[in-house]
Amino acid sequence: MTVPSLAQAQDALARVKAAGTLKVGTETAFAPFDFIDATGQHAGFNVDAFAEVGKELGVKIQWVELPWEGVLPGLEAGQFNMVAGPATITKARVERYRFLSPVAEATVAILRRAKDDTIKTPQDIAGKTVGAGKATAQLAQLKTFSATLPKPVEPREYPGFNEAYADLAAGRIVAVANSLPNIAFVASKQPNVFAVVQPPFGQKSYFGYIGTKKPDDQPLLDAVQAALVKIKADGRMKKLQEKWFGTSFETPDVAPEPSF
Repeated sequence: MTVPSLAQAQDALARVKAAGTLKVGTETAFAPFDFIDATGQHAGFNVDAFAEVGKELGVKIQWVELPWEGVLPGLEAGQFNMVAGPATITKARVERYRFLSPVAEATVAILRRAKDDTIKTPQDIAGKTVGAGKATAQLAQLKTFSATLPKPVEPREYPGFNEAYADLAAGRIVAVANSLPNIAFVASKQPNVFAVVQPPFGQKSYFGYIGTKKPDDQPLLDAVQAALVKIKADGRMKKLQEKWFGTSFETPDVAPEPSF
């Protein structure tokens, strides 16, 4: 009879505790959640939030950085324990992955050039070229919204939102569709270049961290979930939201049933 090794006998939480390291996958072109700062360091809301999670679990955080389209496949391939991202909680994703306690609102809005007065409402993007990240929920919502307009939007897909912002600044596209916290951050950093179009056009939604639904992973995800709820309850989450978004969000402790 084959005797399983200790590593095989342990669940994901036990292995993480034994190694003293939680491996987290993310992209670094999704400010203010994850980005490379002026010193070349990985920074953002997720870095700070997972530092607090690490304290609660008694482990260090090891970041694994990939383009967004490779992050979820990387999770399924076992390259890391969970995904920071974060990702918009959608019906399709909930069927496939486990979402933990939401960390911010994710409703989609429009970013335009500051001096472009032709886009005053979301409906003004009709018939125009609008950028969004490849394989993102924001792109999916842009396409859904486009179908309601008199003339459809021409969506332009980018490997990361930074490339979309660069094309917007250069006038190669007229707008970028991304979640409100992200574009509000971008506009606040470059108010002479970018402006946010209000109100958001997307359905109200939330960002959450992701794990698999494999039974082996559930004790670890339960521990991270408990850590996130504790960080919310004692006010640490609110302070991080205010630091990185300039505001705080009321988010449920348990991932809600998504509307889309």
